[in-house]
Amino acid sequence: MTEFKTQEMTLNMGPQHPSTHGVIRFIVKSDGEVMDRAIPDVGYLHRSIEKISEAMTYNGFMPWTDRVDYLAAMNCNVAYAMAVEKLTGIQPTKRAEYLRVIAQELNRIISHLLAVGSLAMDVGAYTPFLHTLREREAINTLMEELCGQRLTYNYARIGGVIYDLPDGFVQKTLPVLDRVERALNEFNRLVTDNKIFLKRLGGVGVISREEAIDYNLVGPNLRGSGVKWDLRRDEPYSVYPELDFEVPVGCGEAGVLGDCYDRYIVRVKEITEACKIVRQCFEKMPAGDHMVKTPKKIRPPKGEVYTRVESTRGDLGVYLVSDGSDKPYRLKFRTSSFTAMSIIEKVSHGLMIADLIALIASLDIVAPEIDR
Repeated sequence: MTEFKTQEMTLNMGPQHPSTHGVIRFIVKSDGEVMDRAIPDVGYLHRSIEKISEAMTYNGFMPWTDRVDYLAAMNCNVAYAMAVEKLTGIQPTKRAEYLRVIAQELNRIISHLLAVGSLAMDVGAYTPFLHTLREREAINTLMEELCGQRLTYNYARIGGVIYDLPDGFVQKTLPVLDRVERALNEFNRLVTDNKIFLKRLGGVGVISREEAIDYNLVGPNLRGSGVKWDLRRDEPYSVYPELDFEVPVGCGEAGVLGDCYDRYIVRVKEITEACKIVRQCFEKMPAGDHMVKTPKKIRPPKGEVYTRVESTRGDLGVYLVSDGSDKPYRLKFRTSSFTAMSIIEKVSHGLMIADLIALIASLDIVAPEIDR
């Protein structure tokens, strides 16, 4: 028999593909089912949000921040508001800070439920995805009551938030948090501890502690590699220093530290921690106004600032430059999905094509965060 020879193929995954979590293209170089590398090709969803800010007033740009990460829009609202407040010296009230944290942590639950459910669906378990959507909708209903929207919230304002808590909001929210935790226990029995699921993600897409730091990964992707770093705890802002919560990290439960399963389990545990934070905020939130009085037209002095929040996907930074006018001179968002894309080419080497799906889902990439 003649010697069997193979040849490298170039395949296109996306930009229209249900498992890329948005309009993203991957150029896959493979020999049969085994990849040599998967090269991300981004830019299909670019909307010039940062450039548009230069034509908007500081207040008028707030709704645009929702579009940076539509699954964690509240974090984007707050990060931008914090940047303008730092530039102008405006100080929100203590109650407004607590309201922001409540909204951000509810949004964290919403986003993580979708992340863990879609990961399960991407690797073949469709039913658990419906379970997480059911619980997510319950939180969405609370968010709609709080700020009027279910996805793009436009809730934060420069100097506070637009609405205080509606009547009976605490009494409605606490049972929903209990329900989410019960559903999470059911989800863990169904998926998290499932032997097939463990084997499907364990030892796949391993990112070492050193690689995670070198590639500037943040949030659950960094903590999944065993790095115990959370901006809310290590460089605290708002009222997070007054709250008690744990920072979950990966520990190689399913195989190797920093694999797809570790990144998944960190998000599952963070849902429980977010529930704890919201309960504490309800107990500790003081009376007072939800908004301070601000000028009708905000004109910060000339200067530049950088602010950061621990968004659902990790460290979200806002770089803002003022030239003294009522519009930003320059605005730049530092997002976690963009940096997460940079490590895919390295990690994909030697993986099966099917494992690329698990890798993308475990990194919880959201396309608008990449392109902006």
